[in-house]
Amino acid sequence: MKTLRLISRIIIGIVFMFSGIVKAVDPLGSAYKFHDYFEAFHLGFLQPLVLPLAFLLFTAEFVSGFSVLSGYRQKAGTWGILILMLIFTPLTLILAITNPVSDCGCFGDAIHMTNWETFGKNVVLLIFTLILFTGRNKPVRITTPLKEWFVVSGVIILFVFFSMLNLRYLPLIDFLPYRTGNNIPGLMKIPEGKAPDEYQTTFIYEKEGEKKEFTLDNYPADDSTWKFVDQKSLLVKKGYEPPVHDFSITTRQGEDITDSILNNDGFTLLMISRRLEATRPGQIEKGFELGTDMLSKGIDFYIVTASGSDILTAYNTDLKICTADETTIKTIVRSNPGYLLLRSGTIEGKWSWAGIPPREKFHSDLNPGQLRQLNNKSPVLIVYTTVASIIVLVLLISSFSGKNRSVP
Repeated sequence: MKTLRLISRIIIGIVFMFSGIVKAVDPLGSAYKFHDYFEAFHLGFLQPLVLPLAFLLFTAEFVSGFSVLSGYRQKAGTWGILILMLIFTPLTLILAITNPVSDCGCFGDAIHMTNWETFGKNVVLLIFTLILFTGRNKPVRITTPLKEWFVVSGVIILFVFFSMLNLRYLPLIDFLPYRTGNNIPGLMKIPEGKAPDEYQTTFIYEKEGEKKEFTLDNYPADDSTWKFVDQKSLLVKKGYEPPVHDFSITTRQGEDITDSILNNDGFTLLMISRRLEATRPGQIEKGFELGTDMLSKGIDFYIVTASGSDILTAYNTDLKICTADETTIKTIVRSNPGYLLLRSGTIEGKWSWAGIPPREKFHSDLNPGQLRQLNNKSPVLIVYTTVASIIVLVLLISSFSGKNRSVP
């Protein structure tokens, strides 16, 4: 039994620490998943809490996993794991049955799982959790309780600050399809031999107050007495969905300029704002100044947002303001605003408002070496992550190599 509990401790600790880390590198992604849940279950009044809840969840996962694996406050960590499993196992069963959200987001965007796969994974983890829980009164003892709480508190602070840096400077590891180096047109193609989604289209026509549904085979194309009312498309067979399937940019006049942007063999810089009205005025002003400077250097510049036309008319600028789907914008860049540098449809650079390089670094004939320099991650994020990782790793190694400890 001792060996089984040790195996359970290692598996649970690693899985929960990994789950916390992949969410923490993308805090907004975790917040958007909470948003999806609240929309699906009609809990819109909780939307203001999505980001705090995201921080609470992935911090609880990581710290509980760390406590279980290292032995620092192992009993408290075991209780934390059990509470999380008792909440999420039945929740994922409900999701699997009703399928209101296609991906639970349990491993962020690093690993995508169906709801049934997630439920199965949780059942297995719950078994290991219960095994571990049976030995909760025989925890590993590292040092005095006070010192152990001091260590755990320090790990919490380190982890939360790491998450905040990723929120400010964009994810340290980008798991999204719009990562630097990816070619957007290439990711929009359906590979040969892969079938696309199959839909059944139904047309609704009205005649003398009576509405009737038709298919493509029998709709009244030559009967003018029937008036078209609406059409519905029902997914009958799920096919291959390319990683990028909804990238579309439209001018305020309704012109689709997606192809012209993706086919431009020069540089194009996109300032992407989920909602301009939710962006700090100072950041908007800096973006507009950057856009004017880019145009003077021969670099195309567009502002892309999901804000409505009533909002856009309030901005007095000669820059081109375009619109795109809000979900797409959230996927492209986890910052408001963020910036995307394109050339021939390839993402040459991606930055948050806090990480955008100085404007003098940009010019129309950037070479590969200069692009690499522009894409260097924030030194603050890199140094901090390195130091924090070493501290956590030392704590884990020392906990397993120590002597005179009570191991369950």
